[in-house]
Amino acid sequence: MAKLSRSNLTQGALKALGIFGGVQMINIICSILRTKLIAIWIGAAGVGLFGLYNSAIELLSVIFNLGMRNSAVRDIASATETETSRTVVVVRRWAWILGLIGLLVTVLISPLLSEFTFGDGNHTVAFMIIAIIILLSSVQNGELAVLQGTQQLRRLARASVSGVVVGVVISIPMFYYWGIDSVLPALVVFSLATTIAVLLQRVSVAKPSPSVTIKETVERGRGFMILGIYLTVSAIVTNLASYLFMSYLNHVGDTEVVGHYQAGFTLVNKYVGLIFTAIAMEYYPRLSQVGVSKRRTSTFVSHEMSIALWILFPVIAIFVALGEIIVTTLYSSEFLVVVPFIVWAIVGTIFRAISWCIAFVILARGDGKIYLLTETLSAISCILLNIGAYKYWGLEGLGVAYLVWYVIYTIDVWVVYRYRYGLSLGNGMIRLILLVVVSATVSTLGYIYMGWWIPAIIALIALPYTYKHLIRRKSRIKQPVGSCH
Repeated sequence: MAKLSRSNLTQGALKALGIFGGVQMINIICSILRTKLIAIWIGAAGVGLFGLYNSAIELLSVIFNLGMRNSAVRDIASATETETSRTVVVVRRWAWILGLIGLLVTVLISPLLSEFTFGDGNHTVAFMIIAIIILLSSVQNGELAVLQGTQQLRRLARASVSGVVVGVVISIPMFYYWGIDSVLPALVVFSLATTIAVLLQRVSVAKPSPSVTIKETVERGRGFMILGIYLTVSAIVTNLASYLFMSYLNHVGDTEVVGHYQAGFTLVNKYVGLIFTAIAMEYYPRLSQVGVSKRRTSTFVSHEMSIALWILFPVIAIFVALGEIIVTTLYSSEFLVVVPFIVWAIVGTIFRAISWCIAFVILARGDGKIYLLTETLSAISCILLNIGAYKYWGLEGLGVAYLVWYVIYTIDVWVVYRYRYGLSLGNGMIRLILLVVVSATVSTLGYIYMGWWIPAIIALIALPYTYKHLIRRKSRIKQPVGSCH
């Protein structure tokens, strides 16, 4: 049992951030290129169609993957050395089983999906083709769970980068020559490329002796599948809320409105969210290993939260100051209408960071029922806030709704963290949260009433503080904070 220190924790988190931050940046560049080419060559209608298909794919993948991507990581990370190979075999078998079931069911319900999404049956064949993506997604998620659970971070990074790059390169001529007809084939090609890339980085494990039987596959899989079912229902509710709102926008507006919202949401939720995604690759397996230790769990949560907040401190101000430039660069001047959305929604990423760090504790403890409860409340809040805000204030209202949504979600998970698990945050966390919230609020209001130079000044002030409290901290004298496996 090796002693951990805050220095070691910072080094581990920053190493993961460096590896997967780079991966996410490459993925983002590819995504930007793909989206920008769609916006230029096909227009907002193409972006909107892309968003509708993606929403359906994400919802179906969530349903048929049964949360295996997260639940299996927990089981693999916490398994003993001798049990790891058997767990990996079980995970891979379940990935194929769930993927084939997903493919068959998606084909059968494709007429209903077309009717609900587009109001007619003209896209039935398209949803049958999407069924292939559901199978590939399941196989891919099984292998990604193995890579993350065994902490093969470099292999995981290589798999993520190579597949995305190849998928985008092949898609580019399709967008140019086929126009809006290329959206679906490009999605299939992209999914196939990323799956092949993951399989090429497949982890080799020692052949279990004796071999894993069908009965053992069912019994061993029951553990992560039960948690996975809760995660699936939670994700279904979340993605269903997104899917319903996208369909609502498509009906009350048009595909261009959907495209504008999709662009703004992607900028805030996915591009800024790369910070969370990168750190989580190391954070979640480590959190799963510490079990129910209150001291170590509190330490890990406070540490990861502080890293995320210090990074957001300047990033939020930069996004607000350069909002118009970012939108024009990543999309086109047609999408400048989403800037008010971004200016408000970017403040919500603070509360997303806080709730993100806390919610992983629920996952790491396998508390499926509570996770389902918090995610359901979140989804209900999301769709009600979005519909109400868009009805009265349009796209800008959706930015405010995003902020309020994550404030409510943060309160929900904090109640669980504090009163169900008896956990607390480290000294100084409240002050750090207030600092970042006040900074973001001043940036947003300053931009709205005075101009871009207010958040620009805040960004210049914030950058050296982030360097002082984050980058330099990894070289401080080590202070033991507990033991870990």
